[in-house]
Amino acid sequence: MAALLCLGAFTLSSSGLALAQVAGSTTTMDTHVSETTQVAMGWSVKKTLMGKTIYNDAGDKVGKVEDLIIAPDRNVSYLIVGAGGFVGIGRHDVAIAISQVQDKGGKLVLPGATKDSIKALPEFTYANDTSKRDQFVAAADRDIAKAKLTLSDLEKKAGNASAEAKTKLDLQATALKEDIQSAEAKLAELKQATAVRWRDFETNVNTATQRLRKSVDKALG
Repeated sequence: MAALLCLGAFTLSSSGLALAQVAGSTTTMDTHVSETTQVAMGWSVKKTLMGKTIYNDAGDKVGKVEDLIIAPDRNVSYLIVGAGGFVGIGRHDVAIAISQVQDKGGKLVLPGATKDSIKALPEFTYANDTSKRDQFVAAADRDIAKAKLTLSDLEKKAGNASAEAKTKLDLQATALKEDIQSAEAKLAELKQATAVRWRDFETNVNTATQRLRKSVDKALG
């Protein structure tokens, strides 16, 4: 089925051709009547797709259509489906080939799908949307900044502590410093990545900052 982005004004001629005049252009596009019929019977983004709920073959709601993406080669179109909530909170957007979705009696059906299986797919982000990346980087920067303050406090305590206490504090400070350096290195790799590829480094940064937070908690405890 063809997904329609928009339909121009079609005028049928006696020769069996439909002529569509492109706005702001002198180019005339020829479309055969049979092709026009296929277009008219296709899926309208406005009327059939956008905002529509997607069900599985058991009739359960599994997501909602948030957008339609045309691939650069124009051979495959993708529905951007949001799962995990129907009010935008905690929503997880994924790209699903439109060929996988079926129209059954006016209902959009993705056979075999569940909310969990959709949420398990890689999250879709727009190439020029850096909001999630910026939020992730900011959170990691805060973890590192907090760890550096904790390290500074440890070093001050070690400087005023007895020999036995100083040894313990020095060990904690050394471990925390290593974790800070590791987190900074992983975050630097992510910051150098493009907006599209930053998620390739997300797991490494998460692992490093989680270890960092544990070191901070241990030092503060």
